[in-house]
Amino acid sequence: MDFSGPCKSDFVVLKILGMIEASNEHSEYRRDRRHCLMPCTLAPTAVTFYGCNNLKVFGPNVRINAQQMHVRFEKSVNVQAYNIMLTAPEKSHNTDEIHVEGSQNVQIFSSVIRTGDDCISIVNGSRNVSSHGCCLWTRSWNQVIGSLGKNNSESHVSNVMVNKAKLTGTTNGVRIKTWQGGSGYAKNLIFQNIVMENVTNPIIIDQNYCDQDTSCEEQESAVQVKDIIYENIIGTSAREIAIKFDCSKTFPGKGIVLQDIDLQLYDKDEGGEAKAKSVNVKKLETRVRVSPQSS
Repeated sequence: MDFSGPCKSDFVVLKILGMIEASNEHSEYRRDRRHCLMPCTLAPTAVTFYGCNNLKVFGPNVRINAQQMHVRFEKSVNVQAYNIMLTAPEKSHNTDEIHVEGSQNVQIFSSVIRTGDDCISIVNGSRNVSSHGCCLWTRSWNQVIGSLGKNNSESHVSNVMVNKAKLTGTTNGVRIKTWQGGSGYAKNLIFQNIVMENVTNPIIIDQNYCDQDTSCEEQESAVQVKDIIYENIIGTSAREIAIKFDCSKTFPGKGIVLQDIDLQLYDKDEGGEAKAKSVNVKKLETRVRVSPQSS
């Protein structure tokens, strides 16, 4: 189902009362294979909002095992997405639930997400993006900036706030990931008022991200990661390393602030305490109470 502009009306409303269900017949997709929801050469995104201004998305309940992303906002300005319920199987990898790309002034709030990959991903060209009051559940990955800089590309993300989130049983918590060889920046990012329960990697910056079968060649160029604030993040880590900053040798992380952090091991019966690991970070500042701290 396609709606394409330009729209002459100043105000357009699309209301869906019921369920949209894809056909299981391959013949239905001969005209446009991009819409095929079965094994296809070009797997589709379930719902895409492209080039929209002053967009409001309220209350969809999306239950689907998409082969790509579920909801995508691309090249859009002034977006409000709220009261969204997104559910996908635990094994639905590479199927970001909400994906923001090349968009500005995006607000995502009061939503519940269950998936097998990134819950909310924010990538190149996005700025002034906020997530407020979202709950992420069961083996989904995280709220993520990136990945950025793949194939030596230039990427820019700035002014992102994640506020009042609850993450339960996710693989990662709040994550920034960039490829070696890229350029540009991820800056002015705030993660605050977050509760984590049994999260495998609660706080992580990975400037050496490598998502391929063979090891990635070490490169000098990198996307600059700077001016990051983590504040009032509490809960439990499924792994001993609760905070991990793995930054670039040539473009180290800068201006990272940890304030009011309390992350403990989830399984205390195993003994030991949660730890923090920091590599190639300049100007790492801790304020008030921070546990764990890098040794």
